[in-house]
Amino acid sequence: MTLAIFDLDNTLLAGDSDHAWGEFLVERGLVEADSYRARNDGFYSDYCRGELDIIAYSEFVFTVLAREEPATLAAWHRDFMAEKVSRMILPRGRELLAQHRDKGHRLLIITATNRFITAPIAAELGVTDLLATEPEMRDGRYTGKVAGIPCYQHGKIERMQQWLQETGESAEGSWFYSDSRNDIPLLEFVTHPVAVDPDEPLRAHAASNSWPVMSLR
Repeated sequence: MTLAIFDLDNTLLAGDSDHAWGEFLVERGLVEADSYRARNDGFYSDYCRGELDIIAYSEFVFTVLAREEPATLAAWHRDFMAEKVSRMILPRGRELLAQHRDKGHRLLIITATNRFITAPIAAELGVTDLLATEPEMRDGRYTGKVAGIPCYQHGKIERMQQWLQETGESAEGSWFYSDSRNDIPLLEFVTHPVAVDPDEPLRAHAASNSWPVMSLR
């Protein structure tokens, strides 16, 4: 089955769900506002420059997950979906997913943002298959640590190759849509790379490689 692979943040979404989760926590008074916002903004700047320490950032985000009961986190996430994510979902992103679904392609979202944040978003978009950075769980609680390979930069290729072996799917003929310089390795891995509302480094790389560029905004 032909794979249609999608980045999530700033591709199918008009914004970054990871950063927005931090803003949600600050606005709700669930974390110390000034220090948390400063660190959240700093990590996001590192990401935009392609310099993010994905382990450090993930453990920063997972600290809140580790301190709370899963039921509390689930309730927060429902509010987060309603207050933040619902207005970030791009109608043209839904249309693009539908176009590939109608062609019989298998849809896959692959994102550096962790599964706690992104699994409900993927479900809202009607996408069953998701590769994301995994928060470790033990005895039904988050530990605050990363499980396995973070789904970031070259780690996306490693996770993708594992998934291909597990599912028996092939990357032959595959599509991948992304906005970010951080996804250039995976864009080079697939058959049909597409830059979506790209950042400047990806826009330049797409132009030099004659990749199509499109907008979902």
